[in-house]
Amino acid sequence: MAKQYETVIGLEVHVELATKTKIFCGCSTEFGGAPNTHTCPVCTGMPGSLPVLNKQVVNYALAVGLATNCDITQYCKFDRKNYFYPDNPQNYQISQLYLPICRNGHIDIETPEGKKTIGIHEIHMEEDAGKLIHDEWEDCSLVDYNRSGVPLIEIVSEPDMRSADEVIAYLEKLRMIAQYIGASDCKLNEGSMRADVNLSVREMGAKEFGTRTEMKNLNSFKAIMHAIEGERERQIELLEAGEKVIQETRRWDDTKEYSYAMRSKEDAQDYRYFPDPDLVPVYISDEWIDEVKKSLPEFREEKMARYKAEFDIPDYDIGIITDSKHMADIFEETVAICNQPKKVSNWLMGETLRLLKEQDMDAEDIRFSPENLAKLIGLVDSKAINSSVAKEVFEAMFENDIDPEKYVDEKGLRTVNDEGALKKTVEEVIANNPQSVEDYRNGKEKAIGFLVGQTMKAMKGKADPAMVNKMLKELL
Repeated sequence: MAKQYETVIGLEVHVELATKTKIFCGCSTEFGGAPNTHTCPVCTGMPGSLPVLNKQVVNYALAVGLATNCDITQYCKFDRKNYFYPDNPQNYQISQLYLPICRNGHIDIETPEGKKTIGIHEIHMEEDAGKLIHDEWEDCSLVDYNRSGVPLIEIVSEPDMRSADEVIAYLEKLRMIAQYIGASDCKLNEGSMRADVNLSVREMGAKEFGTRTEMKNLNSFKAIMHAIEGERERQIELLEAGEKVIQETRRWDDTKEYSYAMRSKEDAQDYRYFPDPDLVPVYISDEWIDEVKKSLPEFREEKMARYKAEFDIPDYDIGIITDSKHMADIFEETVAICNQPKKVSNWLMGETLRLLKEQDMDAEDIRFSPENLAKLIGLVDSKAINSSVAKEVFEAMFENDIDPEKYVDEKGLRTVNDEGALKKTVEEVIANNPQSVEDYRNGKEKAIGFLVGQTMKAMKGKADPAMVNKMLKELL
C-alpha cells in the first residue's frame, strides 16, 4: 500500500503599512515615483544619520495584533539583523527578534470541514529593503531605495496549515483584517502583501515534523497555490526515492511552475542580532492599548450579522459586499442617502462586479461616489430614464464618477414622457409594419415585442417600454 503523506505549512506574511511616511524617517511611502526620489540620509543608510520611530507604525501593529487575538508585549524594542546585500543600504535591517510587539495570537478560518483555528506565533515591526532591478541589456543591477524604510509588519504563523486551500483562507482573512483596519491595502501585485511559505511533508500519523523548505516572494494567490502543490510533490518524490529533503530557501518561478534552490537556510546566529543602539525601547501603556481597541472597526462577521438584521438583502449579496471594506462603505453610505438597500445591492452585485471583472480591478479600486449611485437609483425610480439608459450612465459613472443627473441632461437621455409625441411614433410604427400588426391580431403575442423594439429604436431608446407596450395594445 502506498504511503500517505501530510503537508505541514507555516507562513511568514509581510504586510506593508499604509502610513504616509516611512518607519524611521519622513520620506514618502507612496508606491511608484522615479527611482531614489523618496529617499533621505536615514533610509539610504548614510553614516551618522539617526532613525526616529513613526508612532503610526506602532498603532497599526497594535491594531492588527488586537484583531488577531495576540498578547501585546508592553515593553518591546528593536534589534539589528546584520546581513550584506546591495538593496540593504545600512548593511543591517532594523527588526524585532527578542521582544516582538505581538505574540501568541490566532484567527479562525472557514474550511470545507468547518472552522479551524490557525495560531499566530508573533507579529513584529521592521523596515523594508530597497529593490534591485536587473538590467539584462547592460548586464548590471541597479538599486532603487524608494522602498527602503517602508514600514512592515511580519506575521509569523504556527505550522498549523495542512493544504493550499487553508493557506489561501488564512491569507484572505489576514488581508481582510488589515484592509478593514486601514493598516494596509494588501495589494499583492504591488508587493504590499507578500508571503513566504515554509513547507514540509511527513508520513500520516508521524509525530515529528519533516525537514522544511522556505519559498520566498510569492505575490499572488495563484502563485502560492502552485508553489505549495509543486513543493509538496517535489518533497514526496525525494522521500519515495529514499533521499533527504535539504533545509534551504527556494525561489518559485510561476512561469516555469518550478522552484529552485537559492541558498541554504541561515540560523538566527548568522545574523548577529543585537538591540539597536539608536532606538529607545517602546513602552506601550494600558491606556494606549485601550485607545487602539476603541478605534478598531466593525469587522466582517459583525457587519454580516448587522446587514442580515437591518437590510432585506440575500446572504449571498451580504457575503460579497462585506468581502471588501470599501464596497461595504459604498453600500452603507448609498443606502443612508436613498434608503433602497436591495436596489443598491443590485447595482453592486450586477454591473459593478461585471465591470470590475472585465477591467481586472479589485473592489478597492471602485471610484464612483455613494452620492452619484443614489442619484442614478433616483433617476430610474422616477422613470426619468429607463434601465438600458441607466446601464450606459452607470458605465460612465464607473469610469469617471460623473454626476448622473448632469450626464443625462447633457446627453439628452431622459425618457420622453410626452404622450403626444409617443403616440405619433407608435402610430408610425403600426403603419410601417403591417405584417407584424396582422400577426398580432391573429393571436401571435410575440409580434408585439417586435413593435415595441421598433418604437424604442425610433425614440432612440428614450421611452418607457411599459408605456410603449400599453399604448401599442390600446391602438391595436
